[in-house]
This record gives sequence, structure tokens and C-alpha cells, in this order.
Amino acid sequence: MSNLLLLAWTRLLGDPDRPEPRGRITAEAQELSADEAADPAGGLLLVLRRMRYPIITIVVIFSISVVGLVIIPGADAQGRPMRLSLFDAFYVISYTATTIGFGETPYEFTIAQRMWMTAAIYLSVIGWAYGIGSLLALTRDRSFRRALARRHAARKIAHLVEPFHILVGYGAASKRIARALDDLGRRFVVLELSESRVSSIDLEGYRSDTPALLGNARETRDLVVAGLTHPRCEGIVAMTGDDRTNLDVTMTTGLLRPGLPVVALTSSREMAERMWAFDAWHVVNPLDRFGDHLRILARSPEAYRLMTWLTSAPGTRLPALHSPVPRGRWVVCGTGRFADEMIRDLHAEGVEVTVVRGGASGLVRKERSRSAGERAPEPGDEVDELHAAGLETAAAFVAASDDDTTNLWLIDAAREVNPRLFTVALEQRASNVPLFDALDVSFGTTPAEVVGTEVMARLVNPALMSLLPAVPRMGQDWCASLVERLVERCGSGTPDLWLVRLDTATAPALAPRLQRGSLRLGDLMRDPVDRNDPLAAVVLALLRDGESEPTPGDDTSLRGGDELLLAASRSARRALDATLAHEPTTAYVIENRIVPSSWIWRAITGRGQRERSQQRSG
Repeated sequence: MSNLLLLAWTRLLGDPDRPEPRGRITAEAQELSADEAADPAGGLLLVLRRMRYPIITIVVIFSISVVGLVIIPGADAQGRPMRLSLFDAFYVISYTATTIGFGETPYEFTIAQRMWMTAAIYLSVIGWAYGIGSLLALTRDRSFRRALARRHAARKIAHLVEPFHILVGYGAASKRIARALDDLGRRFVVLELSESRVSSIDLEGYRSDTPALLGNARETRDLVVAGLTHPRCEGIVAMTGDDRTNLDVTMTTGLLRPGLPVVALTSSREMAERMWAFDAWHVVNPLDRFGDHLRILARSPEAYRLMTWLTSAPGTRLPALHSPVPRGRWVVCGTGRFADEMIRDLHAEGVEVTVVRGGASGLVRKERSRSAGERAPEPGDEVDELHAAGLETAAAFVAASDDDTTNLWLIDAAREVNPRLFTVALEQRASNVPLFDALDVSFGTTPAEVVGTEVMARLVNPALMSLLPAVPRMGQDWCASLVERLVERCGSGTPDLWLVRLDTATAPALAPRLQRGSLRLGDLMRDPVDRNDPLAAVVLALLRDGESEPTPGDDTSLRGGDELLLAASRSARRALDATLAHEPTTAYVIENRIVPSSWIWRAITGRGQRERSQQRSG
């Protein structure tokens, strides 16, 4: 909802097409939300607490000045003694203490009154200086600024009228997801523990105003403030670097908002099982996914290119076909979870694996040698260990350390032993990607890229995930043919993907034909401009009764309730929408029958048809 007028109208009158909230909001969650809404402004309380002494000082000075001016006698215009009323004294002190200075009123002051006013002026200057100085110091106070920012973010979140996702954590993976959501016009809220990361969100240049809340995701109240109980919240993406925090987010959502989709990040299989136990919608393990991508590439380079392209951001150019993975023995050098995942995946593919545990880090091995009292390692020791692993006859080498510098060194050393090696590395930091590119690593990617691609595919078009698992099994020729069709009809950029449900709400013009069972897929996918031309779209999958059929043929008979996963340009999408909803367009596209579109021509042609039928009957 990027139209500002439409947004204002929706806020005033409500959205009649507003979908039902996803996930049931429990009574406990509603109570927490009500408590947060009833909580007074934290910033105001902090101001009153920090400014109580300056305010008391100013009030005391003001009161003493007013009382003194009332007590000290003055003189009227005839020189007769008089005293100022309490209101007159308050009025005089008010414009004097605020440096407005209207003059002496109602009569000229006596010497005693002027002396008192002189003292009151200096006292008020001291009081105001104290108060203003304390206020300026308060504006620089980190707690005060956090309280104001939190309140500001909470108000923006509470007033969101568009569907949004909550991004917990704002690391490299979350940034990729946030950028992709923003490019698609989808709203999101960020909950982050680091103040510097929260401040950097305003510098990202997102199209829409992004609420960013500084808070701890392990605190239930912070999740509630971030929008957990908001009716427009569509899901939560827990992408922090701490597995326990991501688990807490999954547990909290599962208990307070059952049914709300949660995507969680973890690098531990044990944590993943715990997250699944609390009904996590999806759990992403970048270490495991990296191995899955490598297995897909080993089976079918065409399938890997197709899957990578379809899960890329809209408009991404078709990637080049990756070089095939060689057959033979692999050497995995490293320790930790990534090395274990790679060894498990390679064994699952039936690949012979040689594991070099001690050679995972030359620096660590050197320290261990010194602490054990052994000889200091000499130059070339590491290369000797790689020689001992049989790199000369190996087909591929995996640098499985947790440190990019060590992985770069390992790949360079392995290339010295065998320049023909197929090298693999998980690039931990995006800033080091150019270094791996310069070293010409055969297969490598960052965890943020692995996670961001999969999460976006599930958030934006979950139906695509019903197709992707079947792609590697379809074979090289099928994948190459599908890529060719997509490029021919949709162009070389990643096409728009969307799901069309064939029912009376989405496709009212097709309802009678679907009931008769006379609608074929090939007839539906014709161009409304010229039905002899195919629509510039490709049907990627037909979803029926919970099962997915990849790229159904033109002779496939369609039924009510079927769902079509389509890839097309935006113009083709508009054309298909017209076929689904506009009866004259539907009649031309499917039956090659011209139907008048205006009610006048329908009335004229209808009367003519009735007259001709009467003449034939007569």
C-alpha cells in the first residue's frame, strides 16, 4: 500500500479487504499487549526523574521572589504606601524571570522593591541556567535517548496498517532479507540488540519508513512491542547470531501466537530439533544448506542454475552455467560443525572422503606444538601434511575452517600441491568475498547469501518451495528446457512468480468452465491480444490436493480449486488477470468467441439473436 491517499483513507475508515490475522493471539499475549499500551511514556518519567531538582529549584526561586515582592511595600502615583497583590507580583516575576521585561507595573517601584527585583533577577538566571544545563545534559543521556527512540518506534509499529514481518537481528542475512522485502514493497520491523545497528537502519535508504526497536528478543515484552501481537504481523524471522535467542523467539511465538509463521536460523542440529518441537514454520541451517547446494550442483549443474535463478531477486540476470563437480576422492580440511556437515553430505553422495583434522588451522597447530614442548614448526610443514592427505590424486578440496584467513591459506596451499583441484569454501564474511574471487575458488558462498535466498523464497512465494525439491530429480535436459522457455517468454531477468487459485473469487469468469471440466491449461495460457500466440508466461507447477506437478502439459484438464505457480512478466500477469475476471476476454481466449463488452451492445446483439431465432422457428 504505497499510495499515501489510500493509506490515509484506510486509516480513517478501515480496510474492508483486510485479511484475518495469521496465528491465534492467546489471552496471555493480549494481556501483555494491553499492559504495554497502558504503560506510561518512559521518556516522560525519565525527564521528571532527572529534572526534579532543577524544577524544584526554579519553583522555589519563583515562589520566594513572588512572596518577597508581595511583602515589600511600594507607593502609588500619589506616594501613598501600597502593596502588590499576589497576582500582580506573580505577573511581574513571570515576565522578569523569562527576560521579557514589560516594565514596572502598576506603579514605579520603590528602592526596596528594585533591590528585591535585582536579587530576583540574578536568582532566576541561576535557576534557569541550572535547569537548562540539566536539560541539555539529559538530551545527551543514553538512557533518555533510548527511551524516546523506543517510544517512537513502538508508536510507529502500533499504527501500522499494512502486513509486515518482524526481523529479529540485523546482521548480514537480515540485511539481505530486508533489502529484498523493501524492493518488493513489503513492510518489516527490526528488533535488534545493538544500538549501532539500529542507528544504521536510517542510513540504508529503504523506500518505506522502517520501525527499528532497540531491545532484547529474549524479553517477551520487547517482542510484544515489536509487533508479535499486532493483527497485521505476518511472521517472524529470527536471524540473530545466537542460537538460544532464535530458540527463545520460536518458543515465545509458539506459546503466545500459535500458528504465526516463524523462520529461525541455527547452525546446530540439536537446536533445530528444539525449534521444530515448537512448531517453527522453517528452520535454516546455513552449514547444512551449503552442503545441499553442493550436492545439487554435483548431480545437475542445470538444476543448480535454475534453482539459483528462480530464488534470486526479481530482475536478476540468468547466471552462467557452473562448471561440473569432478568425480573422485575429496579432502576435507577442518574441524567444527561445517566440516562435520560437509563430511556427512559427501558420504550421503557416496563420495570417498579423506579428513584432515589437524590441518584445519596452521596457527592453532603451531601453538599446540609449542605448548607440548615439541619442535617449532618449520616452513613447509603444512604443505607436507596436505601431501600426506593425498592431494595429488584428489579431485576436490574443502577448506572447512571457521576463519576466512585460514581458509584462504588452505586453498592456496592445496593449489600448490595440486593446481587442478576443485576447491570449496564457506566464505564467512561478505567483505572477504573479493579475496576468494581473486583466488578463483571453484564453489563458495556466504552464509548470509544462503540464508537470505532461502528465506525470501519461503516468505515471498511459499509455493515455489513445493517445486524446488523436485527440480534436481528432473534431469539435465528438463532443467535446460525450462530455462530456455523462461528466457524465451519472460526475458533474461528473474521473472515475477505468483500463485493463482482457480476459484470463484480469483477467477469468476472461469467458474462455469471449471464446473464442466472443459478447461485445458493450454487454452487458458493464450494471449488476449492474439489467442494464436502463447501468453508470455510459464506454468511452473500445478498444485492440486496437496500435491505438486512440475510444468504440467497444455492438455492438462483444470478443476476448481487448482493452484498454478506462474512465472511471467508484469504485462503477462495483467493479461492473465483479465482472462480470469473478464468474461468477454475469457470467451475470446478460450473459445475464440467475440462477446460484446458493453451492456448496450449486449442488449442489441441479444435482441438480434432473439429475432433470428424467432424467424427460424417460424
